[in-house]
Amino acid sequence: MTDAAATFAAVFIALYIAHSVGDHWVQSSCQAATKGLPGWKGRLACGRHIIGLTATKALVLAPVALLLDLPLTLAGLLLGLGLDAASHYWADRRTTLARLAQTCGKAEFYSLGTPSHPAHPVTSQGKYAPTLGTGAYALDQSWHILWLGIAALIIAAL
Repeated sequence: MTDAAATFAAVFIALYIAHSVGDHWVQSSCQAATKGLPGWKGRLACGRHIIGLTATKALVLAPVALLLDLPLTLAGLLLGLGLDAASHYWADRRTTLARLAQTCGKAEFYSLGTPSHPAHPVTSQGKYAPTLGTGAYALDQSWHILWLGIAALIIAAL
């Protein structure tokens, strides 16, 4: 039987891979653009993203668990993936994560790479030069990875 530490490691790696695929390849452009909007339009777009993301995590984790004969329980999977999905939804509504960054003194870093940052990137003409390397993205992804670790621990321990 696989020990708990090895199970945790295998589950975390599978979830990390699936997170990257689900957050960047499975998520539609429409979901990415509208999931942070106020009201039902944003909530529903974020919900659709979370469904696709969680399905991706389950699809990637299943063969890993089967091929490695991991001792996973339905309760652990439901609790771990459910908590991960809820934390991802919370952060991807955007205003929530922005408020957390503000509360933690990370507002300037959160705005890094955007026009609201005092040292935002500019073109040779002095206009804003968009970049994917934003502080908001870095904080978003580190938040998700934290919860992937928590989910993997729950899945491995239950």
